[in-house]
Amino acid sequence: MPQRLWVAAFLLAVIFAPAKRADADDIDYPPVPLLSTGNTVLGEPLHYPASGPAHVTAAILTLAPGAKTILHRHGVPLFAYILEGELTVDYGERGKRTYRQGEALMEAMDVPHYGLDTGVQPVGILAVYMGAARKSVGQAEGAV
Repeated sequence: MPQRLWVAAFLLAVIFAPAKRADADDIDYPPVPLLSTGNTVLGEPLHYPASGPAHVTAAILTLAPGAKTILHRHGVPLFAYILEGELTVDYGERGKRTYRQGEALMEAMDVPHYGLDTGVQPVGILAVYMGAARKSVGQAEGAV
């Protein structure tokens, strides 16, 4: 009889024992850093609008080979990740830069620019705009 009590007590202890929590060092799926910066690709310090509550917009943008965006600038920080293809961005007097699949960047904010798909396939871009509600994520240069 005492042996049964010991076995029952042991089983209860095992069943109700707290599980060990995984520490950050024990994670089997470590993050792969894409980008960590406080500046845009042109060295501009990032600045966030204070005109409303914080708001994030994420979108997938696609340009066909040879397609071009309008001349524009961004009123909020824009993180971009090239999902596929190749994009060349013309920053006017600040030069041109080409971004390819797997590259991440913080796009220029105050410098007018346009993008052109210079590859042979559509360019796909994950764009994450970080700003304030009701704040434009991009403005045509003529409207600025």
